[in-house]
Amino acid sequence: MASGPFAAKVRDATRQAVTGMYQHSAYKPKKIWPPDFSKLSPKDQFRLEKRYKRRVKLATARPRWDKFVRLAQLGSVTFVLIYSVLFMDWNTEKQPFEGIRSVFWGGLEAFSSEKRDERQQPDIPTTSSRK
Repeated sequence: MASGPFAAKVRDATRQAVTGMYQHSAYKPKKIWPPDFSKLSPKDQFRLEKRYKRRVKLATARPRWDKFVRLAQLGSVTFVLIYSVLFMDWNTEKQPFEGIRSVFWGGLEAFSSEKRDERQQPDIPTTSSRK
């Protein structure tokens, strides 16, 4: 933590303001804030820092924003991967994802209008059993 003459002056100024503020109050502060770290044991310093970090983390938590950022990152990475695999021209002799592309576009081709007519006409010859 900060130490030195400047920190001591700030601490003293704060202490005077706090004591002056609570002069006529029925509820006096239990501790002087900020504490003098030079007078605290390392164990107490660690406890205070741990408590402060936990409180800062809770105070600065923005779950909705974090969720939005996570979803935006996921969407952009997914878009780049799909674009690079299915659409990107790699300017090479042999395309690295040609097998994946042919399987994907072949699967989508089954839904085309040309294939729709084939699906409507059965492959099995009809047999009529008229006697």
